[in-house]
Amino acid sequence: MQLIDTFDRGAGYGLAAPCFIEPGGRTLSYGQVQEMSYRIANGLRAAGLGSDSKVGMLSANHLLTFATVLGTVRSGYIWLPVNARNAEEENANILARGGCDFLFIHTQFASQLPGLLKALPNLKGIVCIDGALPQAPSLEDWMAGQSPEPIRSGAQIDDVVAIRGTGGTTGLPKGVLVTHRNYLALLANWYAAMPVLERPVHLVVAPLSHAAGSATFAACGYGGCNVILPSADPAAIIEAIGHYKVTQVFLPPTAIYKLLAHPDVRQGNYSSLRYFLYSAAPMSVDKLREALDIFGPVMVQAYGQAEAPFMCTALTAAEHARILDDPALLHRLASCGRPSPFVRMGIMDPQGQLLPAGERGEIVVQGDLVVKGYYQDPAKTAETFQHGWLHTGDVGYQDADGYLYIVDRMKDLIVSGGFNISPSEIEQVLWAYPAVSDCAVVGVPDDHWGEAVKAVVELKAGVPWDAEQAMAYCRERLGSMKTPKTIEVWEQLPRSSVGKVLKREIRERYWSGHARRI
Repeated sequence: MQLIDTFDRGAGYGLAAPCFIEPGGRTLSYGQVQEMSYRIANGLRAAGLGSDSKVGMLSANHLLTFATVLGTVRSGYIWLPVNARNAEEENANILARGGCDFLFIHTQFASQLPGLLKALPNLKGIVCIDGALPQAPSLEDWMAGQSPEPIRSGAQIDDVVAIRGTGGTTGLPKGVLVTHRNYLALLANWYAAMPVLERPVHLVVAPLSHAAGSATFAACGYGGCNVILPSADPAAIIEAIGHYKVTQVFLPPTAIYKLLAHPDVRQGNYSSLRYFLYSAAPMSVDKLREALDIFGPVMVQAYGQAEAPFMCTALTAAEHARILDDPALLHRLASCGRPSPFVRMGIMDPQGQLLPAGERGEIVVQGDLVVKGYYQDPAKTAETFQHGWLHTGDVGYQDADGYLYIVDRMKDLIVSGGFNISPSEIEQVLWAYPAVSDCAVVGVPDDHWGEAVKAVVELKAGVPWDAEQAMAYCRERLGSMKTPKTIEVWEQLPRSSVGKVLKREIRERYWSGHARRI
């Protein structure tokens, strides 16, 4: 079985049914989208790509964005998405290191195209999703010249269907090898946690290149309609849920906080909602209780990472309701639920032994949800996938009833707004700033972002210092997502006997008194 079979299954519910809706714009039926996917797949084949070619995607949310995903997956080539929020240089780096052979791009990123073409001199083709560019035809013009004949690749269930980027401690994102089997396991766990009783109406808010892409496959599997919003504007979300009778939506906690803060949030009509999924970062328990009060007993939490996407655990809507009904269970709102049905999880000590309930250790995962490894990085693959388990780098414990609580992180990684950020990459930029002698970048508690990027610096004597100018310097080189929210000057950073900066001591200053450290 292949990932594209889930979409074709949904199309079997009726080709005339709406598949993608752009509020205030066009609606595409399943029949139209299916034909587009045939044309895109045949067009990629006609471009002369090799059997293991990578098809890059740099796009904002758009009515046609996911059609290119479906066409790529149908073709049998490998989908190589990049985060639209990355800085230009990082996008070029990811696509070049991933071996991108063909690129779909959105006009929002037209200014990056010269740099991308320079970094990717061997591209077989480039197509613009939402209009024409001087170097790229529009997707619709390009599709018009391709065959609409149905096509099915010879891909097997354990073949790689996507290489997804993930943050890391080295400053270079790792490419995670995701197979058809991994996606199908994700969907099996998804449907177990959120049973489908009617055709879904899925509100697409998060980037389709990120977790929203998985949610879209889940909706398409049952012939669902996907309403595409270009951004996480709270007013637009409130309006769309009521107008389109949305049944499911995914948002990271940071976007939920903005939604809760909107003055009209309690005026919305949420009677159609069945599942409001939150994931990608821990959520404030107080804000979760507020969300349950406003949206009803529809909240669902999932825990996962790029190496075991989305559905390692789930705290279902029914469990949220039971917790609210019993004050003795309220502490479970701080958990991320219990292991999904098709996943094995454990808590492991440094010697590779599984620990009993209540003891803290590293969270480890087994099962079809766990990916093959990292692209062209056997050493990191061996390190992360050892003892027969995926080592998540997260520290937690399970209670006697199997609920998982995440309390800390072993990896030098910041998760801010649901995105992985490498501190060492930011440190490299700060070290190059004229006034900085030394620095350390850590994640600190933040009610909105979950973790906020904070830099702590030692300054060079006699060199002028301006924190705002330093942040502007970072923003130019890193993009807004990775730029520190604050930079604090310390007279001296804590160091070990061999001179290594002790980040745990820096983090402790900001996390002391918090029940969890992420």
